[in-house]
Amino acid sequence: MTTDMPMLEIPELAAGAIRDTAAGIDPAFTGSPQFVHEGLSQRLGVPVVVKVETVNPIRSFKGRGTWVAVHGLAGEGRIGPERSIVVASAGNFGQGVAYAARALGVPAVVFTSRYANRGKVARMRALGATVIEDGEDFDEARGASERYAEEHGAEILVDGEDPRIAAGAATMAVEVTDAVDAGVLPPIAIASVPVGNGALIDGVGSWFRHASAGTRVVGVQAAGADAMTRSFAAGRPIDGERVDTYADGIASRIAIPRAVELMFGRVDAMHTVGEDALHEAQAELTEALGITVEGAAGASWAGLLQSPPTAGAALLIVTGSNV
Repeated sequence: MTTDMPMLEIPELAAGAIRDTAAGIDPAFTGSPQFVHEGLSQRLGVPVVVKVETVNPIRSFKGRGTWVAVHGLAGEGRIGPERSIVVASAGNFGQGVAYAARALGVPAVVFTSRYANRGKVARMRALGATVIEDGEDFDEARGASERYAEEHGAEILVDGEDPRIAAGAATMAVEVTDAVDAGVLPPIAIASVPVGNGALIDGVGSWFRHASAGTRVVGVQAAGADAMTRSFAAGRPIDGERVDTYADGIASRIAIPRAVELMFGRVDAMHTVGEDALHEAQAELTEALGITVEGAAGASWAGLLQSPPTAGAALLIVTGSNV
């Protein structure tokens, strides 16, 4: 499906604002590796540009957007040493919030499901967050986080809702197009983007619309967690009844209305892939890149393999390595 709906003009997602945002992010999260991978290119039949977002303190791309959003909330006086920030997370978003909040001396409270990745839970606690395990899945944990924030007078931050999160994620696309302009990378014909709550694809799509309008921005979800895909097709938020995927980083049952709204004009198509395809893509990337690749990160490659482009370079985003 290709959408011809106009792109909503959001100040935080304007080209100048996105570029300015990049300068304010902790350098530990920016300038991530990006290169044409020969083996993956031969496999797909077109040049494959790999963007590796795992070589940073939280081992995922979430550090970009959370740094921007948390610092923005602190600058507005909405969080501080006496007023905590509360989020729900499957693990990577919570790590990013905990890292940014710790840098500002802001207490962070992260809600996860009772079945959350144990390594991610341990890492969030190591970063100073209070982690509360509540609910059968991520979206039940999100409901609990909202109740907690209201009861304790804390500030809630929802992944996919605050456009500053998407603006931070967009900075990885800035790095790609700058390299294309410099002749270091080939022009990107298609960007394959894993989709959970939608902040990543909203941000990447925003930048490509400004800097490389010919690039097709395609989202990939697990077939068992396809709320954003169905929402995109319907033109309105549609929640799922349950989640059935091992890829916890994209295992979202509820569509965030703001994130769905921002997709139109920024996203060209949405696809789903099965569990076998995710496992195979994860294993293939781990072997090809020599790094740990988490299930959600395999979605980008699984989507390209399922619908291979016939010409031009493909952007493959390796979003995390927290297995």
